[in-house]
Amino acid sequence: MKRIFMGVAALVLWAGTALGQANEAIEDVIGSQLQAFNDRDVTEAFSYASPMIQGIFREPQNFGMMVERGYPMVWDNSDVRFLDLREEQGMILQRVMIKDAEGVIHTLEYAMIETPNGWQINGVALVAPDLAA
Repeated sequence: MKRIFMGVAALVLWAGTALGQANEAIEDVIGSQLQAFNDRDVTEAFSYASPMIQGIFREPQNFGMMVERGYPMVWDNSDVRFLDLREEQGMILQRVMIKDAEGVIHTLEYAMIETPNGWQINGVALVAPDLAA
């Protein structure tokens, strides 16, 4: 029984360490994409999207148009704050608080995947205000 407990404890510590190491890389990817949108460099912003997202939109311009229309707080972002990073049902999720062009604060959840090219963004969802805390 003690051996099983020690094995579980080691696995939990390893998972926490692995997620902690990924934290900086994930924040860099999201921050770089947000900066690319502010710079209106949709080709650069598109490069941080996962293969699935790139396959859906096919061209950086299509992706940029979707973000501009569907996620204006991402298109014109400021005062970015990274909140919690967690693993849920096999997915790595990073919460991010972003201020839009009008100064309104939004909370988004980025689904991240690790690929041979590093961490990439596999989706973004707006978090309802009552769930953002």
